[in-house]
Amino acid sequence: MALADIRKEYAKARLDEQSVDPNPLVQFQRWMDEALAAQLPEPTAMNLATVTADGRPSARTVLLKGIEQNRFQFYTNYHSQKGVELENNPACALTFFWPELERQVRIEGVAQRLETATSEAYFQSRPRGSQIGAWASPQSAVISHRDLLEKRVAEVEKRFAGLDRLPKPQQWGGYGITPHEIEFWQGRPSRLHDRLVYYWVDNEWKIQRLAP
Repeated sequence: MALADIRKEYAKARLDEQSVDPNPLVQFQRWMDEALAAQLPEPTAMNLATVTADGRPSARTVLLKGIEQNRFQFYTNYHSQKGVELENNPACALTFFWPELERQVRIEGVAQRLETATSEAYFQSRPRGSQIGAWASPQSAVISHRDLLEKRVAEVEKRFAGLDRLPKPQQWGGYGITPHEIEFWQGRPSRLHDRLVYYWVDNEWKIQRLAP
């Protein structure tokens, strides 16, 4: 089958101004809870788009780890490509896509490093292997072969032998993205999808409907 001939008709639900919560973060949590209840694969996976130093878009998939203080939280190596890009330009965008529910959420906002204590608490809640990996991997740096990475893992294992909770590496931590725009997309028949977007204007959220 040609790629151009692949089609799916969306007809599971609808989305209107009367049915959504006036606060998009509450509405997002509602949709996240439904995605979790449906046992979707990787419901917290989100595309994170950043901007390179020369203005090019840069995107990858990361995992949402919480929504606290009206911020979408994730964790990474601050020296990674996305970390460097966020330090240079904190403007970013997130996209969640749940095809089984025929839903998408698009978020635009500004990233800021989480408090060190918050990052430390999350880091030490991770499986020990993930903690070791964070110490061992120079994320986004070029390495000559995988053996080098496995050697670094062995060195970290030896360094922290006997410890279940490792100290957080200085270069590792979280970001919180404060949104100023959140769009909810619900698939509808004949590609006439429902799109409701919340804008943060004059210290309040305002809702508008967009054409599909």
